[in-house]
This record gives sequence, structure tokens and C-alpha cells, in this order.
Amino acid sequence: MHCPFCRHPDSRVVDTRSSDDGLSIRRRRQCPKCDRRFTTTESASLLVVKRSGVVEPFSRDKVIEGVKKACQGRPVTDADLATVAQSVEEAIRATGVSQIDANDIGLAVLPPLRELDEVAYLRFASVYQAFESLEDFESAIEGLRRDHETQGAAE
Repeated sequence: MHCPFCRHPDSRVVDTRSSDDGLSIRRRRQCPKCDRRFTTTESASLLVVKRSGVVEPFSRDKVIEGVKKACQGRPVTDADLATVAQSVEEAIRATGVSQIDANDIGLAVLPPLRELDEVAYLRFASVYQAFESLEDFESAIEGLRRDHETQGAAE
């Protein structure tokens, strides 16, 4: 790491701390040449490959905007949407990949959205699982009903 003051090509780490969200590391560094201190922030990059082939950084805000459309008119708060986006990012980062297809992000949204609101889940799933007929909706609804029955039996 080059010193931002004197451009010396080396520095030593004086202090390391995790950020509040746990997704990055803050390091205090000191230049051995000029003795000035500076801060760096490090995070693992996560890139999204869109259908067009364009690669861009992962954005929780984009996840929230996509899910917000499915939740329109539903009793879902902004905090709920932020929680879904955080769950999606954590699930993707847990896979250990540095690049992921945009469609895979949409599929990763489905489990936490299903827990949040089943109507929004069906709306979102109809796009990301490419529902083509009423039978696709009926099959998804039947899956939800089966899950309700097994949960009811377990309680």
C-alpha cells in the first residue's frame, strides 16, 4: 500500500478493526518513511454478471428495488426489505464466489422473500422461475400449501 502523502511503496498496519456491518475491515497504517498515519478499508468484491454480459458490483439497493416491486401493496416495511437484501448478500458471499449471475441473485431472493410474504414471493417467483402458465402458479401455490400443512402438523 503506497503512502498517500509521500508515495512510499510500503506501510505497516497499526490497528485492524471490523466494520459495523462486518463486511469490510478498517486498517490504520503508518508510513515508515514520513511516519504519517492513514486509514484504508478493505472488502471482498462481489461482482454481478448481467444477461448482457456487463459486469458490475453487487448492490443491496438493487435487490431492494427489485423486491419492492413484488411487495407493492403488501404489508412490508423498508426494514423488512433491507433484511431480505442482507440475507441475500450473506447467502451469496457464503458460496465463496466472486462473480455471480444476476439470475442467481433473483433465485437467492426467493427463500427469504417466501418467509416474509407469500404473495410477494409468488409475484417474484413468477419472473425468476419463468412461470409460463396457470399450472406453474398452481404448482407454486400447492407447494406453499404443503409447507403450511407440514408446519401445522409439526406444531
